Amino acid sequence: MAEKKPKKRIAIIASKGTLDMAYPPLILATTAIAMDMEAGIFFTFYGLNIIKKSTMNSLKIAPLGNPAMPVPMPNIIGALPGMTAMATVMMKSWMGKANVATIPQLIQTAIDGGVRLWACQMAMEVMGLKKSDLIDGIEDPVGAATFLDYAVDADVSLFI
Repeated sequence: MAEKKPKKRIAIIASKGTLDMAYPPLILATTAIAMDMEAGIFFTFYGLNIIKKSTMNSLKIAPLGNPAMPVPMPNIIGALPGMTAMATVMMKSWMGKANVATIPQLIQTAIDGGVRLWACQMAMEVMGLKKSDLIDGIEDPVGAATFLDYAVDADVSLFI
């Protein structure tokens, strides 16, 4: 009788809460579950914005000090009022034209597919957040030790 091989596992830490930094952990985790892997994302510090009810639908990308912006822009221009809004609209447009799911759609796909989504308890306390501030469908907030216990058995671990 052949032994059942355990699923491969990916453990991701999401530490940034901007539009451009919300896509990588969600795309990687949803891709992992599509490949029949286990996936978990630990949202800490500003990464909590990705799963906060009040910010999840309005993540932004700032052009200021962002050398990777496809349209080269001096910092002085990026600091002008309205430039963050313009950069955010541009990125959402590019993602839409490429048929990339929105952040809320990716989160729902992750939840539906069984990606484990944890908020960092300590970061929540530092930022004065309660579980009720977070979207439905995530697990109870956990500390670093709980996430590390999950990550220690991961085949892939990423800090984003």
